[in-house]
Amino acid sequence: MNLTDPQQLASAVTNAYDILLRGGVADLRPTTASIIEEAPQCTVFRYRRSQETTARALPVLLVPPLAAPAYCFDLRRGCSLAEHLIALGHETYLVDYGKIGFSDRDLGLEHWVTEVIPAAVRRVHSDSGRPVQLVGWCLGGVMSLLAAAAARGLAINSVAMIASPFDFTRVRLMAPIRPIAALTNGMLGTMLYRALGGAPAPLVKRGYQLASLDKYVTKPLAVLNNLHDRDFLAQVEAVDRFTDNMLAYPGRTFGQLYHRFFRVNELAEGRLSLSDQEIDLADVTLPVLSIAGSRDVLAPQAAVHHVGELLPHAAEVRLATAPGGHLGVLTGRSAAHTTWAHLDDFLRRHGPPVGAAAPTRAA
Repeated sequence: MNLTDPQQLASAVTNAYDILLRGGVADLRPTTASIIEEAPQCTVFRYRRSQETTARALPVLLVPPLAAPAYCFDLRRGCSLAEHLIALGHETYLVDYGKIGFSDRDLGLEHWVTEVIPAAVRRVHSDSGRPVQLVGWCLGGVMSLLAAAAARGLAINSVAMIASPFDFTRVRLMAPIRPIAALTNGMLGTMLYRALGGAPAPLVKRGYQLASLDKYVTKPLAVLNNLHDRDFLAQVEAVDRFTDNMLAYPGRTFGQLYHRFFRVNELAEGRLSLSDQEIDLADVTLPVLSIAGSRDVLAPQAAVHHVGELLPHAAEVRLATAPGGHLGVLTGRSAAHTTWAHLDDFLRRHGPPVGAAAPTRAA
């Protein structure tokens, strides 16, 4: 901020007043939505279109990861992927898992992959009458692709993933943990998550903050330097709200992630055994998009784009990179012109407009 610039100085004073005395500068009103299905760990919302917007493209189902607020796709007005998709003419839906408690500790990945996501897809297909385009962020993208591989005959048209890692040896943030896990054969972590019933929300929040420790430490200075920039401040406020509302991982699911993904790196082979089902990503025949964030330490580009080696029979595998960290690549201030542009092109190429023939693809 240039203190000699009267306009910047006036903007800074106004913004400081709004932050300190009026509760903030971000427009955090959610995009209007109604519930069309409500079941345990599977509430399906349909976002409402304005009267001026007509549905002219295939429906999109937004799939969040576990332990993160489902409004990651609707972070704030002006930085909302849901709002953007509606404006493009997509009937847009969201599956929300709700809060996870100690009583949910026995829920494993198979619950989300073979029950929750397929149920949400069937409900969206029933509501819209059209094949569904899945868009998942982080673990939501991984689970979406696994669901497409596991459930033949689901009305899925395509799968788009943002910041979804498939090779956890490429996640440098995990490197210090692996020797400790190997030394104890994973028992230390197992005892912890079993005692806690999973990964509690405060622990998830701290882990997310530590993943971007440099930004967390320098945030006060960044806010001061950009006090004149209302949009910058609004984004910081929205991200803070998102981080403050992290949710818990259920025990069994966290255990599977810890042992199968982080320790053994099973997903990197393209196959995963869940309960009594063997899921092979080679069975996916849908078009697939995978977008990595250029500054993502939780899901680096190499970890995200590894999926391209696991889909030999997919109709198309498109790998893209966009600016931003783990959340920023999904809904940062530049996402509309980068990440969303990749997504828009992919959805348009593989989603004929309403009125055109759109046969249901088998996964």
